[in-house]
Amino acid sequence: MSQTIKQLEAQFHRIAQLDHASTFLSWDQMVMMPDAGNGPRAASLAELASLRHELLTAPAMGDWLNEAESEVISGKLAPDCLPHVREMKRTWQQAVVLPASLVHAKVLAGSRCEHGWREQRGKNDWKGFLENFTDVVDLSREEAQCRQTAAPEDFATPYDALLDLHCTGDNQALIGGVLDELREALPSLLQEVMDRQASQKVVDLGGHYPLAQQQLLSEELMRVLGFNFSAGRLDVSMHPFSTGGKGDQRITTRYRETDFADALQATAHETGHASYEAGLPEALQSFPLGRARNMCIHESQSLMFEKQIFLSRAFTQATAGLIKQFLPGATFPDSDALWRAQTRVKPSYIRVEADEVSYPLHIMLRYDIESALINGQMEAGDIPAAWESAMQQYLGLSVDGNHAMGCLQDIHWTDGAFGYFPSYTMGAVNAAQLMASLKQQHPDWQEHFSRGDTEFVREWLSRTIWQHGCGLESQELMTAATGEGSNAACLLAHLRSRYLDESD
Repeated sequence: MSQTIKQLEAQFHRIAQLDHASTFLSWDQMVMMPDAGNGPRAASLAELASLRHELLTAPAMGDWLNEAESEVISGKLAPDCLPHVREMKRTWQQAVVLPASLVHAKVLAGSRCEHGWREQRGKNDWKGFLENFTDVVDLSREEAQCRQTAAPEDFATPYDALLDLHCTGDNQALIGGVLDELREALPSLLQEVMDRQASQKVVDLGGHYPLAQQQLLSEELMRVLGFNFSAGRLDVSMHPFSTGGKGDQRITTRYRETDFADALQATAHETGHASYEAGLPEALQSFPLGRARNMCIHESQSLMFEKQIFLSRAFTQATAGLIKQFLPGATFPDSDALWRAQTRVKPSYIRVEADEVSYPLHIMLRYDIESALINGQMEAGDIPAAWESAMQQYLGLSVDGNHAMGCLQDIHWTDGAFGYFPSYTMGAVNAAQLMASLKQQHPDWQEHFSRGDTEFVREWLSRTIWQHGCGLESQELMTAATGEGSNAACLLAHLRSRYLDESD
């Protein structure tokens, strides 16, 4: 190994330690921290972000990275070192275009906005939220402009530059093309499914389900899906999420006493995220090469676990018994009745509770708004009106001033994560495509699922996705695993199979 690579790796190892600290301080902020601690915690996280930025943009870094590239080209370093150098340089380039003051200011503004949102959402307080959110938008626009100016050949608009942070390697041309495919097909498919289901009798899963028992059920579901509780835990938060590090995966979900189904889906979803992180190459965990490829791939893993496995008719045969064991008050007569109840399709207000067929429409709504917002075609104060218009256009619903059911429902914009939402639909597309390939290689998949066996899925994902880290670009990963790049065909075929043919 060359001295240059050793210097780069040492610097990235230091950065990884700061990332580790920030991760668990953020987890505590979202899950355990008392409200009065938010100010000091925000200041601490902002300082860590500034220190990380200083390390990543240190004057020597550019020289080391250029020298490492030259060593690969000259043959001093083996060709297989190129992805390692490429990902370190990509991470550096994403940071070096931003001034440290902007990084610091964004963390502070995001912490204030997210913390206020927790209470403002419940009070339907758009005006109060807007006071903090306007700062987040202004800083995000500044960031987007910095990134676009640094690489105008790569980013046609400021929003493109933020999209690249979350969907790295999957540009707006690809994502826009996929969304256009779905935009054309989904409205008629949604209506067709609703017409078919209108005549079906469905059991009501509502009831009284003690939260402690739901927690035990969620934990058991995680075990069935392969989660290792000696290296992770499950907690509760306002918005379910997954975070953590090697040996310490943190998952959160949320419960309602009157319903158990949504919590189980959220738990399955976050277990998929955690499984991907736990399966990344351990020897590379301090370096960009050892990280998850992008959020479009990350969401494909969570949606594999939630939609492709947990919601499948075969796997419901396994979960029905678990639900009865932990929640004896559940009233469904058999697994088929449970499956039909969990796969009802109907336009709804809340994204995280939406069915598979209408979910991409929720993403299109947010994609349209956030791209216009960052590109300066809309102001933050215009969002409620734009949201109302889009809800009626895409889903035929009106929020009628109930912002908690509308533009205050998501956490993502509170810290400026503009460009993240498209990864959910790209994740669904990729998950359906991956599952189609898996089914071809494992024609007995239904038999495995019916008895709660998911180990063959984990082995396949480990081999095709997890072990590669960032060694391959996203479309290279998809092509290697499925034979083609991301497209909407498999998702549309999956939706028709599950909801029209009921042959899932």
